[in-house]
Amino acid sequence: MNTRSPKPFASVAWTAARCALACTALAAAGVAQAQATWKPTKPVTIIVPWAAGGATDQVTRLAAAEIEAGLGQKIVVVNQPGGAGSIGTKATMDAPKDGYTWTAGAAKQLGTYPVLGMIPSKLDDFHLFLAVTNVSIVSVNPGTPYQTMPQLLEAMKANPLPVATAGNSSSGHFAMEAIAKATGAKYRHVTYDGGNPAVVSTVAGETQLTTQLAPEQSEMLKGKRLRALAVVADTGLTIEGVGTIPPITQFVPNFPKVTTGFGIFIPKGVPAEVVSTVEKLWAEKVVTSDKLKKYAADRGALFTPLFGKAAYDAVWPTVVTDAYLLQDAGLAKVSPESLGIKR
Repeated sequence: MNTRSPKPFASVAWTAARCALACTALAAAGVAQAQATWKPTKPVTIIVPWAAGGATDQVTRLAAAEIEAGLGQKIVVVNQPGGAGSIGTKATMDAPKDGYTWTAGAAKQLGTYPVLGMIPSKLDDFHLFLAVTNVSIVSVNPGTPYQTMPQLLEAMKANPLPVATAGNSSSGHFAMEAIAKATGAKYRHVTYDGGNPAVVSTVAGETQLTTQLAPEQSEMLKGKRLRALAVVADTGLTIEGVGTIPPITQFVPNFPKVTTGFGIFIPKGVPAEVVSTVEKLWAEKVVTSDKLKKYAADRGALFTPLFGKAAYDAVWPTVVTDAYLLQDAGLAKVSPESLGIKR
């Protein structure tokens, strides 16, 4: 079981800088450590446990394309949404440990699924390969009267508003729950099978606002079909064609950090050469990927490629924070402490 104590969150900007430095060392380490080369004899399947078009789907397809040639086999991305990502993740856990079935998503959810009583996963059950860090944006339908974050918060304190997210334990849910806890805002949680359908619901007026991730909202923001009020981070976020979105800390001091590391995860128990080969390819292809760098810049993500211990150390504090957000909100089915997650 995980027994690490939570570490203080760094700022988004500092985290990006730290990751960039760490990746330089990891690139050399990964190449040196790869003793055996895995040569898959059939396509590799990555189960994306969310609907097509969302943040997980977007970055997974880009990262998979970067390492596919090096593997010498096709990587097939299969969307299997449901259960806030737990169904597809469980399918990967139950698959043969032969190295041919991987999953993807927000790494911290691997540690919070059991808190919600969904599946018995742990962060320690997977080899983590991170590509980007995403932040949530509080955005409203342009037809609503809310022009600023203070206006929205004032309205939500008086009456709960419908908020669209990708479901319980999704990044959007954690962002909204953190806002509610910090401000006393009330909301009605409207869940979907992925970030993209959640964003579309707000664009269509089914819901008044969404707190989903920047890559899922960026195109709608550029098209003026959503109005961004705040980024759920401690620094502003600039998206080309949108401008700079102010940080929520400008309106809510001492707001907790709820950033999310996204990537591909390989279950432990697979042959060692599978892991060493993917580590080598991640260091050579993903860490230096111009396509992923451009994606991050265009979609409002941070390019933070990590793997191995560095990835685990970056994700673990977010597991702790989110687990206790769930408990404090009365949503935990299992005590985080009983799972080895110490506050």
